[in-house]
Amino acid sequence: MTVRTRFAPSPTGFLHIGGARTALFSWLHARKHGGQFVLRIEDTDLERSTPESVNAILEGMTWLGLDYDEGPFYQTHRFERYAEVIQQLLDSGHAYKCYCSKERLEKLREQQMANRIKPRYDGRCRDGATPPSPDAPYVVRFRNPREGEVVVDDLIRGRLVFANDELDDLILARSDGTPTYNLTVVVDDADMRINHVIRGDDHINNTPRQLNILRALGYEPPVYAHVPMILGADGKRLSKRHGAVSVIQYREEGYLPEALLNYLVRLGWSHGDQELFSVDEMIELFDVADVNRAASVFNPDKLLWLNQQYIIAMDPLHVARHLSHHLGLRGIDPAPPPDLHEVVKVQQERARTLVEMAEISEFFYRDFEDYDPVSAKKHLRPVALEPLQKAREALAGLESWTPETIYPAIQQVAAELELKVGKVAQPLRVAVAGRAASPSIDMTLYLVGREACLRRIDRAIDHVRERAGQEQSG
Repeated sequence: MTVRTRFAPSPTGFLHIGGARTALFSWLHARKHGGQFVLRIEDTDLERSTPESVNAILEGMTWLGLDYDEGPFYQTHRFERYAEVIQQLLDSGHAYKCYCSKERLEKLREQQMANRIKPRYDGRCRDGATPPSPDAPYVVRFRNPREGEVVVDDLIRGRLVFANDELDDLILARSDGTPTYNLTVVVDDADMRINHVIRGDDHINNTPRQLNILRALGYEPPVYAHVPMILGADGKRLSKRHGAVSVIQYREEGYLPEALLNYLVRLGWSHGDQELFSVDEMIELFDVADVNRAASVFNPDKLLWLNQQYIIAMDPLHVARHLSHHLGLRGIDPAPPPDLHEVVKVQQERARTLVEMAEISEFFYRDFEDYDPVSAKKHLRPVALEPLQKAREALAGLESWTPETIYPAIQQVAAELELKVGKVAQPLRVAVAGRAASPSIDMTLYLVGREACLRRIDRAIDHVRERAGQEQSG
């Protein structure tokens, strides 16, 4: 049997952390077993579903690299099929028309609540009801068995047993004829031959109802695995204030997709003490049966740490591909020199996010407006005037502009002035980078380029002269 899993988000918002983890677990299960991963958009909530949300989900999936083998399928394109199945259930006696008014149902609910009885439909129309009028509105309800039990052998939670007499005659079609979630998901899973359903544990109570519908239709039920929810550090359900934002927001904040995937796979699953997993390792090692039954706690600091490890360890060409997006947001075209992957090489251990890397790399591509005040105050003093002038002269005279020629030139200037190399290198660094922190001085000057370096050194010399004049007059 070929394993077939699915991810079935509702396009009423963005792809968030919880949804992305569910998608990842389903994707890994399919990839591990050589199966197929299906994407289905459950957009029957016509009031809340939006094209923008669909695009956000697809964009998030693409950024994470969770490629799907079939889809996306849209439930709104399948209404005829749902109507066909509803009629089939009516014809077979597994469903019936209910003419009860909203007022009657609300009153029934109030009475049950007052009597401390679990609210549920009382089955008034279950054995046949006369329409109040020829055109009276009605819903279609499933005739749930009243005896026996439903057993779910959940891959994560183990054996779950539900008594049928605890289940309601749920609505399959609303009075306007539109199908409900529990009907559409059953039909879709059956038609799409889904045999492994991995989803959030907020669906556990739906599972016995869906199993009864599947059996009424004569379909083989899938295997279920219900993933525990994700909590914030305060123990409450994850929300925006905990960091449960759109997956794409993490891209905008400078996270690598591989780092986010690694973090998500560790939310409820582990393999010994291993922290870092490549995607290939995730596929090889992940087993949905090993997912913890307890809820996981979202830790933004751990995610940030993981991202830093990935930035340090990944191929600079791969990091550069993602960094270019962030430079573009700053109005920088990273195509002209210096080579972006060379910039990444010298910055990989200096940034926790790609946003930070873009910020500290901006000076490689364009002149900065202002010096860092602390750096300028310390290193662009009158005493730095001669080292800057001598260094400019030496650098301008270099036949070739390489790290191997730049550093000896700086050493020679320091030797001639009987200074430590840092007394020449630091003023140069602030002159060229605008701050006292940058990669090694030879790589910094090399990547900025000869023309830009000389121009910025001239500017720094003018700055030092102006400062010296202010100090003399003061």
